[in-house]
Amino acid sequence: MARPTQNYSEEMRQRAVRMVFEVQGDYETQFAAIKAVAQKLGIGTAETLRRWVRKAEIDRGERAGVTSEENADIKRLKRDNAELRRANEILKAASAFFAAEIDRPLGK
Repeated sequence: MARPTQNYSEEMRQRAVRMVFEVQGDYETQFAAIKAVAQKLGIGTAETLRRWVRKAEIDRGERAGVTSEENADIKRLKRDNAELRRANEILKAASAFFAAEIDRPLGK
């Protein structure tokens, strides 16, 4: 059975990530800071907050990876590509249909 998911607001995510960056110097490791902040804010698991922190580090250029902006562009381009492929298939079918109509002899 799947575990229920909890949705956190963007404001909550940003606040939690900001708190981790502010307090990580007080802890031996960044993950220790993440666990502490997750517990204080009532975030389900530290792993959830760790993913938010990694994403923020990528967006800030501190870690290699695809930024949120680039990821949104990729998703948009994939949607556009799929739409263009569908339109191309429709045009191919229409072209074949009309080509067959032109080749058909006129009957009176």
